[in-house]
Amino acid sequence: MPKRALFRGGRVVDPAGGFDSVADVLVEDELIADVGPGLSAPAGADVFDADGLIVAPGLVDLHAHLREPGFEHKETVETGSRAAAAGGFTAVCAMPNTDPVADNAAVVAEVRALADKAGLCDVLPAGSITRGLEGESLTDIAEMAEAGVRLFTDDGRSVRSARVMRLALEYAKAFDVVICQHAQEDDLTQGWQMHEGQYSALLGLAGYPAEAEEIIAARDIALARLTGGRLHLTHLSAAGSVDAVRRAKDAGVRVTADATPHHLTLTDDLLVGYDTNLKMNPPLRSPEHRDALRAGLAQGVVDAVATDHAPHAVEDKECEFDQAATGTTGLETALAVVLTELVEPGLLTLSDAVRRLSVEPARVLGLSDHGGPIGPGRPATLTVFDPSSSWVVGERPLRSIGRNSAFLGRTVHGRVLHTMLRGTYTVREGEPAR
Repeated sequence: MPKRALFRGGRVVDPAGGFDSVADVLVEDELIADVGPGLSAPAGADVFDADGLIVAPGLVDLHAHLREPGFEHKETVETGSRAAAAGGFTAVCAMPNTDPVADNAAVVAEVRALADKAGLCDVLPAGSITRGLEGESLTDIAEMAEAGVRLFTDDGRSVRSARVMRLALEYAKAFDVVICQHAQEDDLTQGWQMHEGQYSALLGLAGYPAEAEEIIAARDIALARLTGGRLHLTHLSAAGSVDAVRRAKDAGVRVTADATPHHLTLTDDLLVGYDTNLKMNPPLRSPEHRDALRAGLAQGVVDAVATDHAPHAVEDKECEFDQAATGTTGLETALAVVLTELVEPGLLTLSDAVRRLSVEPARVLGLSDHGGPIGPGRPATLTVFDPSSSWVVGERPLRSIGRNSAFLGRTVHGRVLHTMLRGTYTVREGEPAR
């Protein structure tokens, strides 16, 4: 049941409300009752000393693979939601490349029902752009939009046909939804294993050139300009893609973009050890690409940080590098990685980090009840974290079924102590509340 709670003396970081100061936050039932200094706790309220802690709006993930239906040995909606809550997330957008594919309202309804049963975070199922992810014929975007789907993507596959992509963007404009592209030119990436560059040559592995992403990003930006539809480019990894988004925004094109914690922090030289946990799609790239992503994020060209949480069974990663699946888990490490690698070195302010992890992804998805502001009458959907608390990734069991983290063994700073969804704890004092 929703609780009465008083978080006393924490630093309230609320970019949507333009507030960043030490204050108390009082929660009653599902709503924030008051924010300010010296608040009194009502009878029966949980009172937490938040001195040194950050009170922020719940985090929102634009891109997570919860695997269910069809791949429950990798993750389920419940275990993925539990991992999300542990990482401070209160809403996640679940990718449609399940089995069956979420290319119709029935599968969307199934995923939503599983999430409602778990009750750990809001799960917003994405719909696929094309039937069966085959890239040929559009799904019934109107039907799924009516069912509440806000984002459509064939993630894992790029929509190769410019004609199909144009039609999808025209539908997006008609129904006010977002078309999200995994930008990859397949003809340039046949047999790829890692970023094409000096390390792919050194290791003798087939490369995935940055241009393969940049070509599709540029094409789809041109189509968004043509149609007026809303385009979102996900998990950007290439400097040229950042430049293309910057120019498009300057020209008034309706385009947004995200980047992952691993692309913002890790580089292709780490693959010299053939660690399969570092095999991604798109691949980790060279430092100049990473640095371009960081600059784009700080400038707001890249709107959001998205995890691309991609849990795999052990056998999918504990194998030869060329046979290994791509992807890393990310819901439980995203906040800490951003704090450690971007905020602490001064590449991003704490307020901007919260904006990119909460406010902006909520805006892309049209979620009015997530991302703040933190004020009286607003939903009590919050995360409270200790920015200085250090921990080693993998030292304690992760809540996700997947163990394939790109950050295993790394010391990071930032521990989630409380996650609250509309006044109900999903994490309390660092432990699952349900």
